Order: sequence, then structure tokens, then C-alpha cells
Amino acid sequence: MRGLTLKQLEAVRAIAQHGTLTAAAGAVGVTPSAMTTRLKELEAVCGFELFDRASAGLQMNRAGETLLALAFQVHAAIEAAEGALATLKGVTSGALVVGITSTAKYYAPRLIADFAARYPGVDISLTVGNRLEIIDGLKRLKIDVAIMGRPPDWLDLVSESFGDHPLIMIGPPGHRLADVRDIERAEIAAERFLMREDGSGTRVVFEEFFHGPVNRDRRFTIEIGSNETIKQGVMAGLGLALISAHTVAFELETGRLVRLDVKGLPIRRKWYVAYHADRALLPAMKAFREFTLSDGAAHLPRIPGL
Repeated sequence: MRGLTLKQLEAVRAIAQHGTLTAAAGAVGVTPSAMTTRLKELEAVCGFELFDRASAGLQMNRAGETLLALAFQVHAAIEAAEGALATLKGVTSGALVVGITSTAKYYAPRLIADFAARYPGVDISLTVGNRLEIIDGLKRLKIDVAIMGRPPDWLDLVSESFGDHPLIMIGPPGHRLADVRDIERAEIAAERFLMREDGSGTRVVFEEFFHGPVNRDRRFTIEIGSNETIKQGVMAGLGLALISAHTVAFELETGRLVRLDVKGLPIRRKWYVAYHADRALLPAMKAFREFTLSDGAAHLPRIPGL
């Protein structure tokens, strides 16, 4: 692929992200005609059209996706070179994209704020999403480092645990089982449950706890896309929920929610700091990893009785 340039790879990344030549040109800071030229030159070098021209904009095809993966790898290599030079100067600086799962957002911002105070030269961007969205960001090298539970075993990640992650069953104050000890699973099976969407880590744990995918009468399960809404639903008496204890620490402390003493709970998982194995460990990434491993556990909410 002689003739391939960094500007051409930058063009394919911008078009994939923004969907139109005009928007991509604006993001990169060139004219639409210049962006068109870069794309045509790149397609000539590759011998393939990289996008399907549709009414909704440019849709990346299989050849484009292959080249886009290369573009991200090249971009990461350039960042690695910049980081290596910065290391020689003894400088911890540069840009850092941190991804956190939606369950981790209840404590991770404090962790990141403390890191930013210690390393003011690092320009930090924060991405919040469910488990699958954060995994996709790591896979595409759009996220440098992530804070998450249960890293996937099918993706080549470097992941290290820094703290315990208990999951508990919660109910509203005054629930008939609030003061019952050693509740059997069968005793709560007929309750209505509020659960996260497919792709959420807590949804996976919920299905494992009840021995398989949820194929129950829909009257007994309500799918909700955020932990905040689940908490409000449980407080309103809409149902029970299996949820990360770290998302409900405040509500448990203030008595707005209660933890049900169900046999087999809490389920104890781990929190991880993770990054793609193909991503060079730049100075800012290295500093964040080390900071999380040393100080991360201290930022986790404290849950009485756990």
C-alpha cells in the first residue's frame, strides 16, 4: 500500500465518526473538496471503495472497517511515540480518554478528580456507557483505559483488579421480606424485578443468579436502562432489583432502600482497570493505572455489613 498517508487515514477516521464529508472536513479543519480528494486517493491506493454512498450519508463497508482498524492502530502508535519522547523529558502529560461503566460512575469521578489534581498536565476526557459500549471503545482503541467490572475474556485486554464489587438485592422500606433472614431464592422468585438492559454487567449477573436467561412472564420483569431509574422504581415499590451495592450506598445509609438478606448474596465481583493489549502504555496511561491500583479501593463506597 505505497502512497498511503497519515492524512488519508485521518480522513477515514473522521468520515467514519461524522458520517458525511462536510462534517468530517469541519472536524479535521479542511474543505469538503480536500476531504473528498483524500478519500478518493485513499480508495485508489487500497483498490476498494471504503464507503457505500447512501441517502443518510456515507456508510462504511467491510473494506472500510478493515482500514479503519488500521487507522486506529497507526494513531495509537503515533501517540506511543509522543509518549516515549515525553518520558525521556520526564514529563507526565498528554491526552487520556477514560471509559467507565455506568455502574462505576458513582465513585469513579472522584477517583479521576484526585488523579487530575495530582497530574494537572494530563488532558482527561471521560466516556460513560454500559459494559458493551465500553468494551467496544476499548476494542476500537477509542478509549485508552477503562474502569469496569468483568472484563471480557474474548478481547485481548490487560486488566487488573483494584477492589471488591459486591452485588446485592434491594427493596423498598417496609417490604414484607425486609426483616427476614436467609431468604430462599424460591421465596422471591414471584416478585417483580427491575433489571438493566442486555449488555449490562448487572443484567448478566442477574441471569446467572436465577440460573439462565430471563424467560419469565413479562409481568414479573421490567427492563430499565439506568441504575438511577431502577433505584427510583424500587423506592416507589415497583419491584426488587439485584444491583451493585456501590450504586445504592447513599440510599441504604439514609434508609430510602433496604438490603434483603437473600441466600447466595452478596455476589462478590471485582473492579478492574483495563486497557487494550495493542495500546501502548503511554506515560499518562501508566500514571492512571498505577494511581487506580494504589488508590482506587479507597474511593469505593463503604457499605455497612459488607
